[in-house]
Amino acid sequence: MSTPLTHFDAQGQAHMVDVSAKAETHRVAVAAGEIRMQPATFALIASGTAKKGDVLGVARIAAIQGAKRCADLVPLCHPLPITRVAVDFDLDEAGGRVLCRAQVETLGRTGVEMEALCAVQVGLLTIYDMCKAADRGMVIGNVRVLQKQGGKSGDWAQP
Repeated sequence: MSTPLTHFDAQGQAHMVDVSAKAETHRVAVAAGEIRMQPATFALIASGTAKKGDVLGVARIAAIQGAKRCADLVPLCHPLPITRVAVDFDLDEAGGRVLCRAQVETLGRTGVEMEALCAVQVGLLTIYDMCKAADRGMVIGNVRVLQKQGGKSGDWAQP
């Protein structure tokens, strides 16, 4: 990393980065993650027969809320006017996992990577919450930013 961490001032104290001099641009971030589970738990989700209802439908709404509430959870994250959140789930039966992908967009002075990551985490946590009675051993993992667009640093994609 060629630049110092931006969330610390010259004295090493944490602070919220001043973005007032940055230009407003269209910014997009995509994040993804997964939750692994037992085959029987996967079957409950895939068939829509979980006791608590439509697991993926509820998880999608939760993920959208997670993106919108990111600044309430991450102390130095700027509250942003999010213009779009899209959340998709893919079922991988062979791998016994549900994959979550979130795309977040804004017209603003700072990126939405944190919002996309929050969306994925909250969506996966909701799946865990709704299915924990059937499988407490589910594992959430591989959560990462896949790409970002916009801003002074330009576009970036996971290699």
